[in-house]
Amino acid sequence: MVMEVEKEKEEVMVTPGEVLGYSSTLIPGKGAYLHNKTIYASLTGRRVIIPPSSDSPDQKRSIVEVTGHKAHGAVPEPGSIVIARVTKVMAKMASADIMCVGTKSVKEKFSGVIRKYVDRQQDVRATEIDKVDMHLSFRHGDIVKALVLSLGDARAYYLSTAKNELGVVSAESIGGATMVPISYTEMQCPLTGQIEQRKVAKV
Repeated sequence: MVMEVEKEKEEVMVTPGEVLGYSSTLIPGKGAYLHNKTIYASLTGRRVIIPPSSDSPDQKRSIVEVTGHKAHGAVPEPGSIVIARVTKVMAKMASADIMCVGTKSVKEKFSGVIRKYVDRQQDVRATEIDKVDMHLSFRHGDIVKALVLSLGDARAYYLSTAKNELGVVSAESIGGATMVPISYTEMQCPLTGQIEQRKVAKV
């Protein structure tokens, strides 16, 4: 028994998306989240098991936490609102680097993916889902406000801009000026007057 406890004290390094355990035997603590009865790491650091305290109502399950190996900023979690910069736009999805979670900046690199179409659910916008064109919704360098849906397969968070208040919040025109939103689907260059298509966030 002593040996088992000692084993738990060994430092195990984990990265976001790694499985920490299951809700049948563990409770997610800091740096961990629960999805479909499986507990995952939400940041890079050490996996720590904390036995239940004497006044804990659940004496059968220990708490599993991830202690950051360095000072870390905010961490994206399902349900949180993030600000991200679009890095690549493809026919079926756009990739982005997450910069802020809520009002707090991140210190580690977190990637996000906005998918065009998933099981009849729309991650880009809520209406006319069959007409979505990723290249008319986002451009490289756009700053978007998005909802974190879940941690995806390739260590990238699945993001959604389907709600009216989500989408592009800042974009540069082809002429290099910061554009002004004029509708839910259009932004205008103040220098040239040229209009470009975007999935615009309601201000």
